[in-house]
Amino acid sequence: MPSRYFPSVDDCDGDGLLAIGGRLDPEWLLDAYTHGIFPWPAHEKQPMLWWSPDPRAVIEWERVHFSRRLLQTCCGKRFGVTFNTDFKQVIRLCAETHSQDGGTWLTPKMIKAYTKLHEHGYAKSVEVWHGEQMPGRRLVGGVYGVVIRGLFAAESMFHTMTDASKVALVFLLERLKERGFSLIDIQMLTPHTQRFGGVEISRAEYLRRLDLALRKEVSFN
Repeated sequence: MPSRYFPSVDDCDGDGLLAIGGRLDPEWLLDAYTHGIFPWPAHEKQPMLWWSPDPRAVIEWERVHFSRRLLQTCCGKRFGVTFNTDFKQVIRLCAETHSQDGGTWLTPKMIKAYTKLHEHGYAKSVEVWHGEQMPGRRLVGGVYGVVIRGLFAAESMFHTMTDASKVALVFLLERLKERGFSLIDIQMLTPHTQRFGGVEISRAEYLRRLDLALRKEVSFN
């Protein structure tokens, strides 16, 4: 079914830019993700930019690999992991830590939009804690993304302690596989995600897999 708000992704420019402007409410975001489109602003004061790049990066289940050392870290007592217990702090720390590294696309408007999407049940988080009990427990890593049926679109992650974001990713992928998710969208490939099974596929192949994923009845919770 065609999008209610966006032109066909075939109209993207060479960089994958499809549209400029629009809104960041849940209706627009869900329409975008179900058509292979995502928002990525260049700057807080500029209009929103919407993208559907070709190629597109995903995580392939058969390529997922965790080192023995990382698995030992996950099984140890150094970190504790929870799901959907502090989405607001995860997205805030994603913005803060990336901003310290030289900039972030997580503007206040984006944070507000994805927090609202979380409140509607379509955005989920993984939290990695250091320390077993409150009040000494600290959030030191995490990841969040958008969930629509069999699609998980990973948006951002952070860490303030070594390995914390890797631990978040391990627990995330284990849960997604256990629950039957079929498409893990990471948008663009990085050396970090490539080590965890990330690959590039054509936009046409991505849309084919997206169609199949949206037919699945699975739950993150």
